[in-house]
Amino acid sequence: MVVLATRPDGIKMMPVIHALRGHPAGFRVTLCATGQHRDMLRAVLAEFGLAADVDLDVMRPDQEPVDLLASLLPACHRAMVERAPDLVLIQGDTTSALAAALAANLARVDLAHLEAGLRTASKRAPFPEEMNRRLIGRLADLHFAPTEAAAANLRAEGVPPASVHVTGNTVVDALMREIEVMRRGDRVGIDPVLGALVERHSGRLVLVTCHRRESFGAPLLGICEAIRRLAGDFPALAFVLPMHPNPNVRRTVLDHLSGIPQLNLVEPVTYRSLLFLLQHARLVLTDSGGIQEEAPSFGVPVLVMREETDRPEAIAAGFAQLVGRDPARIVTAARALLRGDARRLEGRPNPYGDGNAAARVADILAKLP
Repeated sequence: MVVLATRPDGIKMMPVIHALRGHPAGFRVTLCATGQHRDMLRAVLAEFGLAADVDLDVMRPDQEPVDLLASLLPACHRAMVERAPDLVLIQGDTTSALAAALAANLARVDLAHLEAGLRTASKRAPFPEEMNRRLIGRLADLHFAPTEAAAANLRAEGVPPASVHVTGNTVVDALMREIEVMRRGDRVGIDPVLGALVERHSGRLVLVTCHRRESFGAPLLGICEAIRRLAGDFPALAFVLPMHPNPNVRRTVLDHLSGIPQLNLVEPVTYRSLLFLLQHARLVLTDSGGIQEEAPSFGVPVLVMREETDRPEAIAAGFAQLVGRDPARIVTAARALLRGDARRLEGRPNPYGDGNAAARVADILAKLP
């Protein structure tokens, strides 16, 4: 049973689902969607020709993590008891992943964790994801770490080394598949208006994403102030900000960034559209984890608008800088890159994988008793 909650789950699990279903071992795969990001998950699964077999449909508007966990735990447990899987596979650090991990333990089902071992120094950054994944690390039987650093984190916490496998991150598998499609000139899945905007401003485009819960309130206001200043400083550039559907993000962005001519506030984009934006961007400003993993494949520099990052590999490889959420720090770092050569990173390998992570996961699972 593969448990999916959010759009990033769908992207990162897609290569694994296809690898399992096509593997000679003959896996039977059940997709269980929790409903945490219901519409965004359905949309990305549809992009990849997938659909949920079980839909728990527990999300309610503006729901807090504590209420989501309270709804998900019994729902996940029921699904596992009814379907009786041999193994539950979860991804990442969402509230849904924690609920599924707890439910698997209570249902006495083995648990495998994809993207295991990411850590920061603070249990509240990112919030609540950091504690979610630390707890999952104690519950999982099998840990698929994306990098050697993530594997080292697990071993340092006392996780049995034989249960830890370094596979690479499956997001690289997903984006390499999509890049190949785009190289063939296939524009299916790319919004025509967005595509035209990108073509008009290729190389003069700044991609912005922000959605982290710990940024709600004053930190998000600081991010908006930085974007407003940068848009004023660089009127020849086009800024694109896909708005996250969370109302705490959406309201703030619309209130503080509407009406700026070169700033394009757009609805959530398809995965292929996101990669198209990355392919043509000069700079990315983000608090997203996934984009820190994806951007290196396009050689585009990233400013991480968080106080701590759980993806230190991108910083060590020179692809990313950690700038926090203070407007002055964000603006200073962005100005330096936008006034210099922001495409100097092309040709370096992506530190998060080689595109074969899903095959490694499937092969490891095939060898289980």
